[in-house]
Amino acid sequence: MRIKTEFPYPIREIENCWIPLSDGARLAARIWLPVDAEAEPVPAVLEYLPYRKSDGTAVRDAIRHPYLAGHGYAAIRVDMRGSGDSDGVLYDEYLKQEQDDALEVLAWIADQPWCTGKVGIFGKSWGGFNALQIAARRPPQLKAIIPMHFTDDRYADDVHYMGGCVLGSQMLAWASIMFMYNALPPDPRWVGERWREMWFERMAQTPPFVEAWLTHQRRDEFWQHGSVCENYDDIECAVYAVGGWADAYTNAVPRLLAGLNCPKKGIIGPWAHNFPEDSRPGPAVGFLQESLRWWDYWL
Repeated sequence: MRIKTEFPYPIREIENCWIPLSDGARLAARIWLPVDAEAEPVPAVLEYLPYRKSDGTAVRDAIRHPYLAGHGYAAIRVDMRGSGDSDGVLYDEYLKQEQDDALEVLAWIADQPWCTGKVGIFGKSWGGFNALQIAARRPPQLKAIIPMHFTDDRYADDVHYMGGCVLGSQMLAWASIMFMYNALPPDPRWVGERWREMWFERMAQTPPFVEAWLTHQRRDEFWQHGSVCENYDDIECAVYAVGGWADAYTNAVPRLLAGLNCPKKGIIGPWAHNFPEDSRPGPAVGFLQESLRWWDYWL
């Protein structure tokens, strides 16, 4: 394996930046930029997750995002509301609030002096889910997405129910993982003395997600929300759908390609629930390079 450390564009990193929202909340972001981006604006690529930029995804972020910045993009990794170093409480997955915040984040990014106004979103798992969900809201700044290891149907093809049957062990395991993330404190380096107050608020107000999931055992509005299969035509930007033969979400890729009427492309490869360039069992592919071709075309 060759490790590339030199890129066409020298880059700089903003380890923490605050994105203000209309209700007064702030979301924490880590940003990588070409050093001359304010003089020569560049397109932007966003990854929007609840998995803590300061520690949870810090190592992998430090690989993918600098690669994008080194090839002429602003790369932005944002902690969702209620996660990591951002304000608030995360009450459940894929809420409307999550999407509403994302629309404001996209507008903020496009308005920065270093951005051309064109933005893409990529992400796997939760980041793939919300890439599609945000695209369905049709924000004008969003031109293309790369969702990886995602579903288009939250009820019939996720970790909660399958064929109308409760996926008890998967559902409980996933709820426990998210409860663990929500129980971790924010980083005092960025939030200062507020860290304890924010931490206690999250521990006091975070519900056990599984209660809501078990309350809705049939396909109702709860599951229809965020299921882009309800109306594929809501998505108009370009979509590059990625799946793995060893991943549980493989079926979503052909369904999505069949349903979408926007520019679209798909790939399913010999990997599990991970990025294609760093996947098992393999062989992996140079998906950083492949994604760069996609962004170069659409952004």
